[in-house]
Amino acid sequence: MSVVLRRLADAFALLGGGILLAIVAVTTTNAFAFILDRIAGLFGTDVAGLPGYEDFVQLAISCAALMFFPYCQANRGHVSVELLTNRMPQALQRAIDLLWLGVTIAVALFLAYWMIFGMLEVRSDQVVTSVLGWPNWPFYIPGLLSMILWALIAADQVFGDAANA
Repeated sequence: MSVVLRRLADAFALLGGGILLAIVAVTTTNAFAFILDRIAGLFGTDVAGLPGYEDFVQLAISCAALMFFPYCQANRGHVSVELLTNRMPQALQRAIDLLWLGVTIAVALFLAYWMIFGMLEVRSDQVVTSVLGWPNWPFYIPGLLSMILWALIAADQVFGDAANA
């Protein structure tokens, strides 16, 4: 596998993990604010939760969720039914692997294609989050790039493995 693609997959996964850590931190802070609000309620006062918490989590999850796909593909972490294929001839195993890599490339590019249209529609409609007022369209970009990287890694596995065979 190409070193550049491997490093990009690693970087995407680390960035996705960082986004998930931010979600955990914001969720913990918000939950703590609710606990403090209950306690403060006993004394006739209140503590507000984080405004726009749901907006942030929704947008952050939409970025982070797809950022792990390229890493998973780079590590061949996708599901395969080796119970059946282990007893098949090596050439047939390779053919099945190539077939599924081709399907993976097609699916990743199909998703990227439609994400482009979704992003352009959300941008033209000027969709913003309800509380924070953040535009939604930029949050499509990490997912779109993840789908393209996923397809590139699968294609590299097709052609890289063919060169090694």
